[in-house]
Amino acid sequence: VIFSSGNGIARVDDLWFEHAVDEEVLDIPARLCPAEEMIWSKSFILERERYDGGDVAHILRARAEDLDWDRLLSRFGATHWPVLFTHLVLFRYIYPGEADRIPARVMEELIRKLRNSQDGDGGERLCRGTILSRSQYLVDVENWGYRDARIEPVGPMTEEEVEIWTKAADEEVGRPYTDVEDVR
Repeated sequence: VIFSSGNGIARVDDLWFEHAVDEEVLDIPARLCPAEEMIWSKSFILERERYDGGDVAHILRARAEDLDWDRLLSRFGATHWPVLFTHLVLFRYIYPGEADRIPARVMEELIRKLRNSQDGDGGERLCRGTILSRSQYLVDVENWGYRDARIEPVGPMTEEEVEIWTKAADEEVGRPYTDVEDVR
């Protein structure tokens, strides 16, 4: 049973079920994950060994006209909208002849947010890279003095949950950046 993404961002809530798609799977009635929630959860999987950006682009190519763009924007919220914006820019690059499938108002809103965003956050050394990859930014939080954005109160996870999630990455693929401790 899936109840959340590993980074704690895309937690399964009532909206997943309110907007679920009724289908049959192996001749059994089932409720499938809505495309908006699929994009939301897959957008944060940017591991070295698993990158779901291709899935995001393919879902956008297949379903852009049918998406509830307001719900999708709200899923990324005030903090994570740059992740969605990045995937939409990549979509335009991947499918240049289909860039107009992304509503202009959505791109304009995200560009406005980019223009209005503040450079920096008052000097806090925060690393959101750990939200995108559970292993590639560990050196930032373990050796370079950055705060891990997954951990409460900034993020939704406890230190214990982060430890469990990170240990699983160690067991699966090893820690790719243990040899860069002195890189600044």
